[in-house]
Amino acid sequence: MQETGINEGAGGESLVALCVGNTRTRVGVVSGGRVSESRSLENTDAGAIEAAARELRERSSAAGYVLSTVNPPFSGKLELALAKGGDVYVIGRDIEIPIRHALDDDSTVGQDRLLDAVGAFAQVKEACVVIDLGTAITIDFVDGEGTFQGGVIAPGLWTMLRSLHSTTAALPELRFEMPDPARGPFGKDTRHAMLLGVRNAVVGLVRQTLETFAEKYNAFAIAVATGGDAGILEGDPFVERFVPDLQMMGVAQACLRAAESPDDEPS
Repeated sequence: MQETGINEGAGGESLVALCVGNTRTRVGVVSGGRVSESRSLENTDAGAIEAAARELRERSSAAGYVLSTVNPPFSGKLELALAKGGDVYVIGRDIEIPIRHALDDDSTVGQDRLLDAVGAFAQVKEACVVIDLGTAITIDFVDGEGTFQGGVIAPGLWTMLRSLHSTTAALPELRFEMPDPARGPFGKDTRHAMLLGVRNAVVGLVRQTLETFAEKYNAFAIAVATGGDAGILEGDPFVERFVPDLQMMGVAQACLRAAESPDDEPS
């Protein structure tokens, strides 16, 4: 994209942001580093996502679109469709992600992880742990200087349940729902046992990782949760904030930084 396009669209004017994941796409408006009117749609219907983005652009008078993605085949189709009716900026190509990192190799790190980190640090302005629960679960540490230190990647709830079904002869195909607390901690049938198992696996993963990070950091950093399955951690004393739009907040910050310093490299 032309530099002036990024400067005008990403700065003073709003953009419709699409954060494309493996199974869901979140659509919303970003302007001045802020997010509004966001919602999540399943990737089963690209046409519905395109229509939602176009409708949102018309209603908000946005200057164009900005895409972040961990699913290039799907987002590529969206970009081609949306480009017929307006400018489309792509994070990582047209707009850099404004974050430092301490990784040995950043060539494969997902945009979602980095944008989550940007969004979280912009909110808390101190060291934090970012927990994103989607198709995959990522738990990453951002230090007090805003540097992305890395973290862990594990299968998400749906991925675990799908794997149990596809790699065994008898376990059923399930969609996750919270186990009924009234039934207690002992799985009383196969379905109940599977739901308890994946729930406990996620909660245990989060707590163990937070403790490991705290040992390295010498303190428990603020834990921020996001993603379609973040509700599983509601009420957990280890997690202090729930921010559904965290990745989109990172997109908003990236657009704002690009508008403020279009010629600068990301810090």
